[in-house]
Amino acid sequence: MRVVAPGKLVLTGAYAVLEGAPAVVAAVDRYAVVDSAAPDAVDVRALHDDEGRKLGLGSSAASMVASHAARAAARGLDLREPDLRARLFRDVRAEHARSQGGGSGVDVAASVHGGVLRYVLDGDEARLRPVELPPRVVLSAFWSGTSARTSDLRARVDAHRARSADALAELRALATLAADAVDAGDGPAFVAAAAGYARALDALGRAADAPIVPPAFAELASLAARQGAAFLPSGAGGGDVAVWLGLAPASTEIVSRAVALGMRPLSLGIDRGGVRAQPPST
Repeated sequence: MRVVAPGKLVLTGAYAVLEGAPAVVAAVDRYAVVDSAAPDAVDVRALHDDEGRKLGLGSSAASMVASHAARAAARGLDLREPDLRARLFRDVRAEHARSQGGGSGVDVAASVHGGVLRYVLDGDEARLRPVELPPRVVLSAFWSGTSARTSDLRARVDAHRARSADALAELRALATLAADAVDAGDGPAFVAAAAGYARALDALGRAADAPIVPPAFAELASLAARQGAAFLPSGAGGGDVAVWLGLAPASTEIVSRAVALGMRPLSLGIDRGGVRAQPPST
């Protein structure tokens, strides 16, 4: 038997989630895989590119979730059981934060539970619940070709926050607008909030001297805005993966320009099952 744990795409709420704003995160159908007989040998190739570079899909969190879940499965426990999943999330979130020097745990939540989640930190506690993207919203992902060091970006943003108490005020407001639009099933409002989030991330990066939105991302965000869509980093930015959020698929112009800028579309869908056991042949 093997255990699989999905990766993730953070759609909105990056950085602001650490200040109590809601994040919207989607689990994706690329997986960390482990044999329950060898839970320390985790295969994360599907979460990396052909050269072994991480794509920014939460490979470290998915790897930990898969490994912990495989140990539970080896003891005969049912990975679908809600109480077990709650314990798994709590334990892996703590371990992942120790290994990464902090973080919100939103990637761990996506790997454990799957689907699309609204995720909020309330002090040390995390509150999460499943949601659905509004009708007509199209989600696509693009690999930048460059892996980012999230810890470096977060350190620069933290230093900026120490200098300016309201450094993330706009992000917090937009993250709430985006999450509330998802709750209301309002696709245009969600896309508009995501486009605003892209601009606010760019402003934060310039203020913090942190390359959150690389030049290629900024150019594509401008093109997307003309088409009534959003193009923004998934998560901390600086490279890794970007997301397209629109009411129609990314146009040929967008895709062609992304490829010309060294990016490439990723074939991804939303994972609905979260961490789970599968027969070896699945």
